[in-house]
Amino acid sequence: MFDRSAPRAAGLALGYLADVCWADPRRGHPVALFGTAAAALERRTYRDNRPAGAGHTAALLLGLGALGIGLERVARGPVAKTLVTAAATYTVLGGTSLARTGADMAARLERDDVAAARELLPSLCGRDPSALDADGLARAALESVAENTSDAQVAPILWGAVAGVPGLLVYRGANTLDAMIGHLNPRYTRFGWAAARFDDVLNYLPARVTGLCVMAASRRPAAAWRAWRADAHKHPSPNAGVAEASFAGALGVRLGGATQYAHRLEMRPTLGTGPAPVPADLRRAVGLTRRVQALATVVAVGLSGAGRSGRRASARSSPRR
Repeated sequence: MFDRSAPRAAGLALGYLADVCWADPRRGHPVALFGTAAAALERRTYRDNRPAGAGHTAALLLGLGALGIGLERVARGPVAKTLVTAAATYTVLGGTSLARTGADMAARLERDDVAAARELLPSLCGRDPSALDADGLARAALESVAENTSDAQVAPILWGAVAGVPGLLVYRGANTLDAMIGHLNPRYTRFGWAAARFDDVLNYLPARVTGLCVMAASRRPAAAWRAWRADAHKHPSPNAGVAEASFAGALGVRLGGATQYAHRLEMRPTLGTGPAPVPADLRRAVGLTRRVQALATVVAVGLSGAGRSGRRASARSSPRR
C-alpha cells in the first residue's frame, strides 16, 4: 500500500523549490485574500472583549482546517496528493520574498539611499520608518529577517510535515491573524488576545528549531548558542527572542534597543554582544536565512519520511492474524 507520507514529503520539497524559484505572487496571493475575508468578518464580529476575538479566530481557523482536510480528501492518488501539498506549501511559504526584500534593503542602504530604504521597511515590519536613520533601518531589517525566518518559513513547513495541508493552512492563517489583530493597542488588546496567544503556541517549537538551524548553518554556532541562552528570554516575545538572539550571536552583532512603532515606543532588551549592525551585516543575515530555510526544509522532509518508516516498522512487527 502506498504510504501517504511519501506525497507529503515530496510536496513539501516541491513547494519549497517553487518558492525559491518564484517567491510570492505580486497579485492575488491567497494569503492576502484570506486577510481580506478576515477583515470583512471582523466588521461583523468585533467586540472589545476576549470571547468575541476567540470566536472570530476560531471560526476562521476552523474554516481553513476544514478546507485543508477537504483538499487532501479530494486529491486521489499519490501524484494528486503531492501536487496539492506542493501548492499549499508554495502558498504559505514566504522565505524567498523575505530574503529578497532583505537583500534589496541592504542594497539601498549600501548606496546611502535612506529615503528608498524607508519606503521599503513596511514590507518587512511595522515600525515607523520616519523615526529611523540608516543604522536604525539596518537593525530593524535584520531583526525582521531573523524573526520571520521562523514565522514565514520554518514554522509553516514544520507544521506541514506534522499535519499536512491542514497544518500548512491553519498555521499561515493563525500567523496572518496575529499580524492583523494581535496588537497591544486600544482596539485589539482584548479582541486580538486569542489570535496572539494561539500564534505563540504554534510557533513555540518551530522557533527553537530555527535557533538550532541557525547554529547548524552558522560559522559561529557556539556564539549563536550563547546569545540564545543568555538573551532570548529577555525579549517580550517567547519565540521571536530565540530567532533574533541566535541570529545576533551567529552574526556577531548587537540587536535590541529603542523600537518605535506607529502608536508606541518600546525599549527592547539587548540581544548579542557585538557592535550594532550595518548594511553588510544585513546582507550576511540574508545569506544565513537562506541556509536556515534550506536546512529546515530538509528537517521537515525528513520528519515526513521518519513517520513513514516508523509506520512500516510497526506494521512489520505487528503479529499477523
